[in-house]
Amino acid sequence: MRAIVAALAANLAIAVAKFAAFLLTGSASMLSEAVHSVADTGNELLLLVGRGRSRRARTAEHPFGYARERYFYSFVVAVMLFTVGSAFSIYDGVHKIMSPEKVDSPLVAFAVLFLSMVLEGLSLRTAIKEANESRAGAGWREFVHATKSAELPVVLMEDTAALLGLIFAFLGVLLSILTGNGAWDGGGSVAVGVLLAGAAFIVGYESKSLLIGEAATSETSASIVSALESGPDDFRVIHLRTVHVGPESLLVTTKIAVPPEMMASDLADAIDSAEVRIREAVPIAETIYVEPDIYRADRDDLTDPSIEVVQRSHTIRSRLPRPFSG
Repeated sequence: MRAIVAALAANLAIAVAKFAAFLLTGSASMLSEAVHSVADTGNELLLLVGRGRSRRARTAEHPFGYARERYFYSFVVAVMLFTVGSAFSIYDGVHKIMSPEKVDSPLVAFAVLFLSMVLEGLSLRTAIKEANESRAGAGWREFVHATKSAELPVVLMEDTAALLGLIFAFLGVLLSILTGNGAWDGGGSVAVGVLLAGAAFIVGYESKSLLIGEAATSETSASIVSALESGPDDFRVIHLRTVHVGPESLLVTTKIAVPPEMMASDLADAIDSAEVRIREAVPIAETIYVEPDIYRADRDDLTDPSIEVVQRSHTIRSRLPRPFSG
């Protein structure tokens, strides 16, 4: 939330300053940057709307709640980045390349660009600080791909693209002044548009993956398997299927092999205890479904891919069902 609010405040102030600079200078790069900041401001508002709507109570029509609203609005942000920011910047830049215009009052443009860099830098620093609390030493590329929180990657991509866009705009204005050719200003606008298109693609790709449903990380899956099999009832995991209903909500479904002599009442108590262990190990596992089955050595599903992934990732041995002791 802090990263979103910081980005919203920075982009709103920057948009006002850039529009004022455009009116004074007539720079195409400044106009594209102003539209970029307006789009970013709208994006942060959309992220806040998504967070608010995701907290609605479950209903009969949506029994798992509305947490995926956050993923939907992140995808909308990607569309906004492309249509409003990228398409407009490229169109206006091509127009200025074909019909170059002189940049007036360049000092105003440079002052606004410098102020924008400072504000965007502060916003990016806040986003990086928030991300560092959850990425646990992972690289930035891995974090953007693996995180189940849609908002932080969006803010990180926006702020990074904004800083690079400001550099392109600065170069466009500078080259226009040095060469006396306004086409360079249009070229800066096109560069900003291409940059935004790239950021929109990455945000859209990651948001789409979350929107259609991503499984828990291999570390989380290993914790669930360990919690299921660490009890006194000698459970063995056959299948494990997980999906993120939201950033802080995980759906867990699993089939377990149980001792054939176990009574139904004892089995119910054992499953309840197993669910408690899962939630202690993985607090975001809000909904858990456990299907018991009798162990059979000739099963066709003893090499379930999800369990193999857990084994490869964490060198967990003997996760597949095996004969019961006693």
